[in-house]
Amino acid sequence: EGLIEFYDSFKEMFEFFCKNTTIHGTIRLVCSDSNRMKTAFWTLLLLASFGMLYWQFALMFSQYWAYPVVLTMSMHSEPKMFPAITICNLDPYRFELVSEHLVRLDRMAEESITFLYGVNTSASLFHMNEKNIRIKDLSNIGNISRSTFRLSQNFSLLRIFEHNNGSGRMHSSVGFRLCNATGGNCFFKTYSSGMDAILEWYRFHYMNIMSQLPVIINISDHEEQIEDMVYSCQYDGEPCRPSDYVHFHHPVFGSCYTFNSKGTDPFWTATKPGIPYGLSLILRAEQKDHIPLLSTVAGVKVMIHNHNQTPFLEHEGFDIRPGIATTIGIQQDEVNRLGGNYGRCTTNGDDVNVKLLYNNSYTLQACLHSCFQHIMVRKCGCGYYYYPLPPGAEYCDYNKQPAWGHCFYQLYNRLRNHHLNCFDQCPKPCRESLYKVTAGTAKWPSVKSQDWVRQALRHQNGYNSTSNRKDIAKVTIFYKQLNYQSVNESPLLSENLLLSSMGSQWSLWFGSSVLSVVEMFELLIDTLVLSLLFCYQRFRSKKT
Repeated sequence: EGLIEFYDSFKEMFEFFCKNTTIHGTIRLVCSDSNRMKTAFWTLLLLASFGMLYWQFALMFSQYWAYPVVLTMSMHSEPKMFPAITICNLDPYRFELVSEHLVRLDRMAEESITFLYGVNTSASLFHMNEKNIRIKDLSNIGNISRSTFRLSQNFSLLRIFEHNNGSGRMHSSVGFRLCNATGGNCFFKTYSSGMDAILEWYRFHYMNIMSQLPVIINISDHEEQIEDMVYSCQYDGEPCRPSDYVHFHHPVFGSCYTFNSKGTDPFWTATKPGIPYGLSLILRAEQKDHIPLLSTVAGVKVMIHNHNQTPFLEHEGFDIRPGIATTIGIQQDEVNRLGGNYGRCTTNGDDVNVKLLYNNSYTLQACLHSCFQHIMVRKCGCGYYYYPLPPGAEYCDYNKQPAWGHCFYQLYNRLRNHHLNCFDQCPKPCRESLYKVTAGTAKWPSVKSQDWVRQALRHQNGYNSTSNRKDIAKVTIFYKQLNYQSVNESPLLSENLLLSSMGSQWSLWFGSSVLSVVEMFELLIDTLVLSLLFCYQRFRSKKT
């Protein structure tokens, strides 16, 4: 009896609740019992208020379970680490093991260009003079047997004429034919631009040739020194040190160097913005034409990226023109994503189902490339030459896998059209730094200064110019401002805000508080107990 109030009837209990509760409007149900119309009106009004309240609750919960986010921007100003800078000379080497195959490929390309356009390119394009081509000898890495590789003649460049139904004219494109292992399901890999078709055709054969190189060799150990490419390097007015860069080889972009790759050396801390406090480089930008059809660009490839990150030069970066001084101002943006129920992101890639093939930190591109390579090995039986290999796999060679090109181009089209599940398996990083770049250019060196500039480089760096074309470039990379913009995701409707919104709706429709909700629970308990008592009394009376 100290916990539950006993009533003689449900009517008595309901009248007690309506007269003593803090919920507004309920007292009108019993005060107006002599006027049935008013009682019915207030009953309908209370029911409508309950309906509107719980409709608002449903809307709030549906919005909460959608987990929307709001972006907040904040500005920070503090000394920070200079980003990693990668430069490449756009000039891959002809390795001695495959040099003969590359010479044959150049002749095939010459014949194809002559067939398509009637232009003899042997003298102007390929420079078949052996004095101009340095062949890289890999004999010091052990015994390497000569491969039995043969260039395939099944992928000849053709001009294809198609009838345009819209205009009624004939449309021509250039490409090469690819078929599956049984010789069926053929299609043409075509391009409207003959230049793009020739470059892609050359790269396709080039990948098959380069697959003959042993995977275990470290090509970077057999390249030139940085002094052959970088004539001058200064950061914040101080000369760069040998420990400030790492060297690697790219099969298309040639010999590459990454400055400040780890981002842990205090030497690279940026304390002031402006051109004098950035990284200043004088570079050799000569196109030596070792493998001319891999790229039609002369100059230097530059990419600005985060530390411990693999530079994907084929997707990002920009080119520096020879004979030009380029100033590049960078502005850093930082993006912080919530992850969890608010969106897919990963902190370090450990929770991603794709096994990364790169040894650096997680990036979206590294995950997509690794995912594609795993699918490529599984579907085509070999790996794409430009990506690292999974354990136990080998690079594609049309002497061993004649139909790998057919398989690869179909898979790559599916990846570009988001039909592979790689984009579903590879989330974005939860924390990411982005660099916005602005560039300015000027002719360098000027006509009046070029003689003494070249003379100074010749005495200090052994620079030797044998042609009239511009073969040096200057690039300066600097922070425009040390303040950076941080973009953070935060929940649009958190738990506290949800409870606050529910309380506001409850007060709007009933003018009451949390204690009023407790009163309603008390009414429910009293109703349940009273029902049990009445049932028990009825059972006893029947038994008696």
